[in-house]
Amino acid sequence: MHIAKGFDPRLDPQPTELVAPDGQVRLGLFPDTVALINGRDHDYRRPLGQPAPRRARHFHYKQFQYFGLVSDDLLIGCALADTAYLGLAFFYVFEPASGRLREHTWRSPLARALTLSASPLDGESRFDQGKVSIRMGYQEGADGRHKSLRVTLPDLELRATLHEPAGYRPMSLCTRTGISGWTYANKVAGVDVAGTLRRDGREQDLAALGNAGGHHDFSAGYMRRETFWNWACLSGRVDGRRLGLNLSCGVNETGVNENCLWLDDVLVKVDGVRFDYRRDDLQQPWRVTSRCGQVALTFTPLGRHRERLNLGLFASNFHQLFGRFDGEIRLAGEAPLTVRGLHGFVEEQYAKW
Repeated sequence: MHIAKGFDPRLDPQPTELVAPDGQVRLGLFPDTVALINGRDHDYRRPLGQPAPRRARHFHYKQFQYFGLVSDDLLIGCALADTAYLGLAFFYVFEPASGRLREHTWRSPLARALTLSASPLDGESRFDQGKVSIRMGYQEGADGRHKSLRVTLPDLELRATLHEPAGYRPMSLCTRTGISGWTYANKVAGVDVAGTLRRDGREQDLAALGNAGGHHDFSAGYMRRETFWNWACLSGRVDGRRLGLNLSCGVNETGVNENCLWLDDVLVKVDGVRFDYRRDDLQQPWRVTSRCGQVALTFTPLGRHRERLNLGLFASNFHQLFGRFDGEIRLAGEAPLTVRGLHGFVEEQYAKW
């Protein structure tokens, strides 16, 4: 396991399954990806301690998986979310130079069109609705781990793969959320991407895109009934060095947090993060800074994907903005890294689910 300067190596034991045979969830910051997220085996309780009924056990469990590609030429995002009440999938392709955005959202009552893998290492998540087919796959091999995305639309086909080389350490943790809930999150950023995008009668080689990098999010758990978060992520190269960044606030913050960066595939822990932005005008620049002083960035939005839905029992107000990061990364024992125009994402999300 690689340990970067300044990284706290005090980690919890690595489980194979997240929920133990007695129904108790294993909490902590783990050395590696948990192979099986058997969340429905959890001994889920009501706030006053009684066992939760079967209906609550089903409808309170949430899962989402996200695959992103960042480059100077294209930004691509795809998410699959199972809220039990509703299955959601979205996909977009954004071109920074022209501002052209192609985006799609599909919904499936009771998530009937959606099947999500319970393993971030071995399995496939699927969404099928009419002529729309999305496959998000997970595979482990001798050369490392591969996460794949296949999107087939009537006039577009995407085949993309992220590669985590052998020895790469993802961010992997499980924290309590509320009195009886928990959230597992597995994050990857700043890794190589390969594949092809076919559209408009032409084919693009994803590995040949300028400053290309990929990121992935695998999250599941009994999350808060009403929840909110901010998130920031970037992938690319700075001064010839590979950089990935994952920063968040609002979900995984009891005991440990998920904030981290990867420099040349080495994981570095980051302290709590502050997001400063105008809620009434999200297109204005954002400031993203960490309390430890390692991250000081300004994000300038270029476009966004948004979803707003209010069904009473279920509601969502989601904004994912794509744009450019500028600022500095300052690590102990390293010269400051100057970030200039590196593409990435920020989010503001409210969900009642």
